[in-house]
Amino acid sequence: MKRRTVLCAAQWLALAILAPLSATAQDPQFTQFYANPLYLNPAFAGTARCPRVVLNYRNQWPALSGTFVTTSASFDQDVRGIMGGLGLLVTNDQAGKGTLSTSTVSGIYSYTQAINRKFSVKVGFQASYFQKSLDWNKLTFGDQIDPNRGFIYTTQDVPRGGNIGGADFSAGVLGYTDIFFVGFAAHHLTEPNESLIVGTSKMPRKFTGHAGASIPLGMKGKYGAAKTKISPNILYMTQAQFRQLNLGLYIDHGPIIAGVWYRSRDAFIALIGFHGERFKFGYSYDVTTSKLTTATAGSHEVSLTLQFNCKKKRRRVRTVPCPTF
Repeated sequence: MKRRTVLCAAQWLALAILAPLSATAQDPQFTQFYANPLYLNPAFAGTARCPRVVLNYRNQWPALSGTFVTTSASFDQDVRGIMGGLGLLVTNDQAGKGTLSTSTVSGIYSYTQAINRKFSVKVGFQASYFQKSLDWNKLTFGDQIDPNRGFIYTTQDVPRGGNIGGADFSAGVLGYTDIFFVGFAAHHLTEPNESLIVGTSKMPRKFTGHAGASIPLGMKGKYGAAKTKISPNILYMTQAQFRQLNLGLYIDHGPIIAGVWYRSRDAFIALIGFHGERFKFGYSYDVTTSKLTTATAGSHEVSLTLQFNCKKKRRRVRTVPCPTF
């Protein structure tokens, strides 16, 4: 699924958002879903048990004049006293080289319940505050153009846009064992209005289903765990008229992880990652297969996870066997 319709220049992006009295938008998406777990599903808060910091950077379609750059940072950990996890997520999305900017801060709580010795469930709740802004000074219009000398005139278009902010709420659920997991998340439950002018531009609800497994292969290593694991995964997402299906496979061998994904009617994705005891680093590249082909230069994404130590707990907290990236 394309994150947005391709626009030739930043000004057309902004005008497409400002012009209609009623319109809908779409969330930016990360290719490395599981390297940004709180963004994918709030139920992932605390699933690593110990404190975890995650940083993500995505540059989509860098060959276009109005590129999309999305960054995020998150922190989460399991807290014994509240029977679950706490998380903080901060995201920023720049469209049209900063012409349209969206920033979001989210607080997350997840509750953990063991159904039996092998199966556990986590339910996550997310409260967010978002702010969207338009930099009118970065826009250019047709009445500024001289046929011979280019952009030399002052536009007669009346400045519009500015800033808008508001509250947003999301929720998710996650069921898992030591081998497999399945989850569902619903974002923008109240469909907040994010219109920058008079009228309504609601953020439509986004529904995400995801599932996968971590299957050990071959002989066990020094600590009783298999050195090689294979992880097949599926993710399906819908938001307004947009649909996205991702099918992928990861292979984890020692400190190296390699993965391939197919995003329906849009791209093939290749990933390489490295992980140690306290860090994980991944790089992925989206090879565009739609009509955009090589005109976009694909999409680049980088993730970094820092895992910290914590005191051992008397009760066992099962971690989710989802992929690293």
